[in-house]
Amino acid sequence: MEFIHNLLKNIIVKADKIAGLCFFSVMALVVLNIIMRKLFYPIMGTYELVGLLTATGIALALANCTQSNGHVAMGLIIDRLSPARQLVVDIIVYSISLGLWLVIAWQLFVFGGTTFSRGLVSSTALIPIYPFIFTIAFSVLLLCLVLAFKLAHFLKIAFTRTAEKGEGV
Repeated sequence: MEFIHNLLKNIIVKADKIAGLCFFSVMALVVLNIIMRKLFYPIMGTYELVGLLTATGIALALANCTQSNGHVAMGLIIDRLSPARQLVVDIIVYSISLGLWLVIAWQLFVFGGTTFSRGLVSSTALIPIYPFIFTIAFSVLLLCLVLAFKLAHFLKIAFTRTAEKGEGV
């Protein structure tokens, strides 16, 4: 289990670096487009590329953000609960989140397959869209793995506490 967790961390770090590259590319593309617009002519498809790269970058960064607890939590309310109730809330939230993101990943893979089979491309630059969709789907699957590991961690704590109290599981 530790091997899988370390492998997941390595993949997430690489995905996060690719996300940074996406955001850097967006920045460079916008600046270059402004310069080219003033000197010669604008870069064709800039708007589309910015959208595709931004969506891909956000998706690639999701797993790392979740792993490092960089997301917004409802701490104001949850912190007032007892540790046992906080654990129950965490288990419920992570279970619902995992279920939701699994459905999203599944539908993204379906949508990616559809765009691939139909040969869907962006309207101006004629860039195939399916590689971006599959990258986003893969990123959401990474997020699901992070959520599953966190949920397993909280469940382990809950069952350990229950076993320590001598209650049946």
